[in-house]
Amino acid sequence: MGRFRTSRIVGLHQPQVNEHHLQAPGLPEDGRLRLLSFNIQVGISTERYRHYLTRSWQHLLPHTGRAGNLQKIGELLGDFDLVALQEADGGSLRSGYVNQVEHLAQLGSFPYWYQQLNRNLGRFAQHSNGVLSRLKPQHLEDHPLPGPAGRGAILVRFGEGEDALIVVMMHLALGAKTRSRQLAYIRELIGGYRHQVLMGDMNTHATDLIEHSPLRDLGLIAPQVEATFPSWRPQRCLDHILLSPSLTLERVEVLAQPISDHLPVAVEIRLPDALTTDTLPVLT
Repeated sequence: MGRFRTSRIVGLHQPQVNEHHLQAPGLPEDGRLRLLSFNIQVGISTERYRHYLTRSWQHLLPHTGRAGNLQKIGELLGDFDLVALQEADGGSLRSGYVNQVEHLAQLGSFPYWYQQLNRNLGRFAQHSNGVLSRLKPQHLEDHPLPGPAGRGAILVRFGEGEDALIVVMMHLALGAKTRSRQLAYIRELIGGYRHQVLMGDMNTHATDLIEHSPLRDLGLIAPQVEATFPSWRPQRCLDHILLSPSLTLERVEVLAQPISDHLPVAVEIRLPDALTTDTLPVLT
């Protein structure tokens, strides 16, 4: 597989645009923003530990149930304004050459989307993160994370200046030492911003992130402590949406949607007055 690997560097990008969804409803006028983070496990339904073995072939080959699972995910995503996806496939044999980030953007009627390719195995697999947005980002950066290849973060900025909203979507490493290096890197990215949101599969508990990681001096809030993994009998809280204190929390929920081996996390926030729909462009 080594011939498929390419070195990755930090890149500045424009989101992809779904022209026929540009007239979709935008944000509520009261400044609320609905966020969702979901590890979709490339559309595989895992309902027991034994399925990691018996359904492991689905990580390599297409299967008939994947389209139905993606349809369910797409219906779920339509209720949100900004979505972080982990473990999506960018269009390979196993997904029937469907870019799952693009496909879910279409199903959820999102005008803006971006696929981050973290591990390129050619036609066999395109391991990716993704972002779907009803807001037009002013700035989008693709960051490979420190450690072994295959982990990445997407940084998106909405608005300008000191009142900009910075959102980082990520899928962190399993190992504590590598994860700490990755969080230190992310800490450097967001340190100059007041309004911060971190979303993704972080592979550790909220206490570790807030109290014992390089993020500990930011004063971030972890509103969600309910377990997200495994989806059929949740025991560990691995998926998070972390917020800076400047953002008002309205609602938080782990959704009872066992489509993947992770449950999705939903948060609704109210933006500061300086970040209302008057200052955040939604459509072009």
